[in-house]
Amino acid sequence: MAHPVKITEVALRDAHQSLIATRMTTEEMIPILPAMDEVGYFSLECWGGATFDSCIRFLDEDPWDRLRIIRKLCPKTKLQMLFRGQNMLGYRHYGDDVVEYFVQKSVANGIDIMRIFDALNDPRNLETAIRASKKENAHVQGCISYTLSPVHDNAYFAAYAKTLEDMGADSLCIKDMAGLLTPESCYELVSALKSSVKIPVDIHSHYTSGMASMAIFEGIRAGADIIDTAISPLSLGTSHMPTESLVAALRGTEYDTGLDLNKLDIVRAHFAKLREKYLASGQLDPKMLGVDANTLLYQVPGGMLSNLLNQLKEAGKGDQLEDVLNEIPRVRKDSGYPPLVTPTSQIVGSQAVFNVITGEPYKMVTKEFRAMVHGDYGKTPAPIDPAFSKKILGDDAPITYRPADKIAPELDKLTKEAEKWARQPEDVLTYAMFPQVAPKFFEKRNEKLQGVDGQHVDYAAKALPV
Repeated sequence: MAHPVKITEVALRDAHQSLIATRMTTEEMIPILPAMDEVGYFSLECWGGATFDSCIRFLDEDPWDRLRIIRKLCPKTKLQMLFRGQNMLGYRHYGDDVVEYFVQKSVANGIDIMRIFDALNDPRNLETAIRASKKENAHVQGCISYTLSPVHDNAYFAAYAKTLEDMGADSLCIKDMAGLLTPESCYELVSALKSSVKIPVDIHSHYTSGMASMAIFEGIRAGADIIDTAISPLSLGTSHMPTESLVAALRGTEYDTGLDLNKLDIVRAHFAKLREKYLASGQLDPKMLGVDANTLLYQVPGGMLSNLLNQLKEAGKGDQLEDVLNEIPRVRKDSGYPPLVTPTSQIVGSQAVFNVITGEPYKMVTKEFRAMVHGDYGKTPAPIDPAFSKKILGDDAPITYRPADKIAPELDKLTKEAEKWARQPEDVLTYAMFPQVAPKFFEKRNEKLQGVDGQHVDYAAKALPV
């Protein structure tokens, strides 16, 4: 049955997160935003993920300010963010009251679509975020963290998709962070999802392994409704397939996107200049633009690979990468086959490094790995062998409840802690997620805003070009 494919453009978030460590500035985005608003995308993915952290840690920018600017300059296009469920955009689980407040403020400042995922595919970690998003009338896109393992088959993914639909998801995203989808597996997975749920299906597949275009085309043939793409200068490598290539490939077919290549060319020209700038400054490493076939052998996302190598080099064991890559599947099996995505990729990777460096598996156990085995991150896809649990935890029994059930409401406490820096209600959330980094950022920002007497500033109006 003919169905025009919709496009989510990821240039403003995942493309630069994948290629230049999320260092694109709001200033670099501003000139092209009105033209992007004219293209007719299904949505612009522009916030969440690592953008928040990067804004305050490296760019001296207020992430809320960025969102308001994009909202003003793109009034016609839906804006989308990536949200880690109970983790929000930080690295721990937060109290339900904080998650609810974050969702409320994200929507109030301009987000239309909340793409919500959990690293372990534990639906309990998505309950609060989904409920809060529905309350704010946002579109909820529930995510499947895609991975390969003995327990991750199409029946598992179809059942999880149905759970997400029943929880209130308005659409579903296959989040293939390591580029593991083959043409055949993508066709079969999309077919399984389409027969399990009635909501639209989105494919998000990184180009790391070189298969994304082929896999996506087969996914479209199986009925995928929305595809994530990156404008060509920020595509390929660890990023996504090029937007213009997909639009051209589908033109005149039953899947025609209806997007105009001339309008996309205006967008392309802007990012082509930025790409040259990033290459010249060394911000964009040409290695990031190639195919990394190791992904196919080890299922290790590109970013995780460079991380492991750095850890080994620091320990003077740079020649043992192969051993670590062989150890990762063992650690995954022992810990219930977690998908390798933030934060579980870092947890599994670091433990594999320790196993290799010490020469004895689990002689040294990281506190994060112990927490994952304990259930602090949620329920693992496969049960963990009780004997292994005991080896890691001793007499401390693993938890079976939703981790956030034991987190007391914390918004009031965080509000009090952030009081001396806060100049807008959203600052409490920035502080909640990055308590070490936020104070330094606030101090710098507040110096620039001196004389405002703590009033809420319409930063967006101030930052907009005349």
